[in-house]
Amino acid sequence: MTLPALRVAIVGAGPAGVYAGNLLRAAVAEAGGTVAIDLFESLPAPYGLIRYGVAPDHPRIKGIVASLHEMLDEPGIRFLGNVEIGRDLGLDELHARYHAVILATGAIRDAALELPGVGLPGSYGAADFVAWYDGHPDVPREWPLEAREVAVIGNGNVALDVARILAKHPVDLRGTEVPDNVLAGLEASPVTDVHVFGRRGPADVKFTPIELRELGEVPGVDIVLDEADFAAEDALAASGEVPAGRTNQVKIMLRTLNSWRGRTTGAPRRLHLHFHHAPLEVLGAERVEGVRFERTEVRSDGVVAGTGERRDVAVQAVYRAVGYFGSPIAGAPFDAARGVVPNEAGRVLDGAGAPLPGLYATGWIKRGPIGLIGHTKSDAMETVANLVADAAAGRLAAPVVADAEAEVLDLLDARGVEHTGWAGWLALDAHERALGEVDRYPRERIKLVPREAQVRVSREGALAPR
Repeated sequence: MTLPALRVAIVGAGPAGVYAGNLLRAAVAEAGGTVAIDLFESLPAPYGLIRYGVAPDHPRIKGIVASLHEMLDEPGIRFLGNVEIGRDLGLDELHARYHAVILATGAIRDAALELPGVGLPGSYGAADFVAWYDGHPDVPREWPLEAREVAVIGNGNVALDVARILAKHPVDLRGTEVPDNVLAGLEASPVTDVHVFGRRGPADVKFTPIELRELGEVPGVDIVLDEADFAAEDALAASGEVPAGRTNQVKIMLRTLNSWRGRTTGAPRRLHLHFHHAPLEVLGAERVEGVRFERTEVRSDGVVAGTGERRDVAVQAVYRAVGYFGSPIAGAPFDAARGVVPNEAGRVLDGAGAPLPGLYATGWIKRGPIGLIGHTKSDAMETVANLVADAAAGRLAAPVVADAEAEVLDLLDARGVEHTGWAGWLALDAHERALGEVDRYPRERIKLVPREAQVRVSREGALAPR
């Protein structure tokens, strides 16, 4: 297999994009070729949802950043931040400068939850709230934390993160990288009760055992469970039957949940976990006043069915945590129903279902917002393998712009795009860590939130002598 000297653009510097770049570099080297990779990111800083989608009290997950840092610090890959494809550079302009383009833009919008009243003031998307508490530069600095009682609809890890951040006492967040404006907002919150609702039973939740265990370790917060939600599980346990396919992970979570039943300490805040609740309507005249649910049951065929029993729960805010949804990339095909770029094994398809030469996808924009970080890596392997195969078969057009490495920077400068680079990220990283060291609550870092401030520190720091 003979490869040309490749130039590849990757759009998105989250885990999907970084893994794709690292795997591509290794695959091309193994095939005896060379590749230069430009990694474009619309934000001034890299790491995507690891930086802006993981709760600040999850340092274990944020440790993935160390691995991503090592990949980006290797030669042959160039980080270009604060550059939005479709605005600052067109997809057609990338095709003119690179043999191939890999779309790794992820999924950052909230999936829709079609309910009457869902648009009332006090109803929020979980993705927006996560972006706020993670210091995303493109969301407002203030968040309306005015409710004493809150509903979180969803039974995945994001729902638990949102519920935990809402219920947690701010004093227990002071040692994290939570931005100052977020800490101030949480300190003013009057919340006393956070309710998490899922359609299925306790054995069918989508979060992981470690997320659940961490929930029970939050100081000053009681976990409250409804005995009625465990009736089916109790009957199953009494019968001595174990459903086929029930994993150890499910057994661990059930043990954890059962250990909390009937256990309260009189803590000032409570986190209620509700199962077998399907939302029907968000209640309220001018703003959220409650949510109406129907109790469900899981039939023997696994289908969730309503029982006809209804229940209204009084809350003053609702957070919809029912999943993420991808956004279209200007110039690329998009499946608006699924929120993905249509593709076959990573090769992007046109309207007729034929592969578009030189255009690929990986990560959530390829397969939808499912799976963990490990799935992202295996997903990138498939896409990269097909790109390398296409290069070897001569299916990739050569760039028409010869000296693209320098020319793309000149083009961005000419358009007034204040792009950031790897040296700029290192400067911003050092700046945030320095802020954390001198804060009244010393911590690993304090995130710089405003985009313009991130860009300024990055660009000035990249020029400073070292």
